[in-house]
Amino acid sequence: MKKKKKVDSKEIGLDIGLILAKQFFNTEYLHYGYWTDGLKIETANVYKAQENYAELIASHIPDTTKTILDVGCGAGKFAEKLLDLGYTVDCVSPSPNLNRHVRKLIGDRCEIFECGYEDLKTDKQYDMVLFSESFQYIPVSESLPQSMRFLKNGGHILICDFFRRDVEGTSPIGGGHELKDFYNAVAEYPLENLVDLDITKETAPSIDIVDDFLHNAIHPIYDLIFYVLDNNYPKIAKLIRWKYRKKLEKAKFKYLQRQHNGESFAKFKSYHLLLYKWNDK
Repeated sequence: MKKKKKVDSKEIGLDIGLILAKQFFNTEYLHYGYWTDGLKIETANVYKAQENYAELIASHIPDTTKTILDVGCGAGKFAEKLLDLGYTVDCVSPSPNLNRHVRKLIGDRCEIFECGYEDLKTDKQYDMVLFSESFQYIPVSESLPQSMRFLKNGGHILICDFFRRDVEGTSPIGGGHELKDFYNAVAEYPLENLVDLDITKETAPSIDIVDDFLHNAIHPIYDLIFYVLDNNYPKIAKLIRWKYRKKLEKAKFKYLQRQHNGESFAKFKSYHLLLYKWNDK
C-alpha cells in the first residue's frame, strides 16, 4: 500500500496566511511591506506598504528583462503585477491550494509549474529568476545551481528576502539562510553583484503589525479555547497540555509573548534586495 504523503506544514502556513491577509488586511500579497518614511505603521496601511515592496522590486528589474521565472509565487498577486507591466512570467509553486488562487487571478497568462523549485524540469530559459521571500525555503546548494540552469547567459537573479545575522541568542522568528554562508556560496558562481540593498529597517515594521494582531486577536482566542477546555473538559485539556507541551511552549514563545516584533526581527535578521548578473567571461 502506497504511503500517504504528509501535508507540508509550510504550505499550510502560507494558505492560512493568505486567508488572514484577505480577511484582516484586505490584501492578497504574501510578503512583507516596505514602510517608507511618513507611512504610519498601522493595519490600514499594510496594503500600501506591500505595494511599495512590489514597486521596489519592479524598479530593480533590468531594462533588458523580458521573461521572468517567479519562484514561489504565493497567491500570484506579484506575478499579476509583472504581467501587467508587460513581462512574460512563469511561476513555480508546490502548493495546490495556492496555485488555485494563482489560476483564478491570472488564468492562462502564464505557465505554473506545480512542484518544488528543486524538482523543476523544463527546457525554458529566462532573462531573470526571481525570489520574493521564497529563497529562504530552498537550500542554497540547490537554488543557485537550479537558477543557473534556467537563466539565459547574461541574465539576472533577483532575491528579496531575509537572512540570519551572526549574533548571539535565539530568534523567536524562524527562517532565513545564514547571510555569511550565502555570500560564500554565491561567490562560487559567475555571478556579478549589481545591487545589495539592506532594507531591514523598512521591512521590520511588518512584524510589529503581525505582533499586534497576535496579541489582540490570536492570544485572546487561545486563552478562551483553554478556558472552555479547562472548565468543561478538564481531562482533555490536561491531555493536550501534556501531549503537546513542547509545541505549545514553542508556539507561545514565538507568537504570544510579544517577542515576535520588529525590534527582535532587526536584531536577528537582515533583509536584503540582491541583484546578480550572470557574467561568464
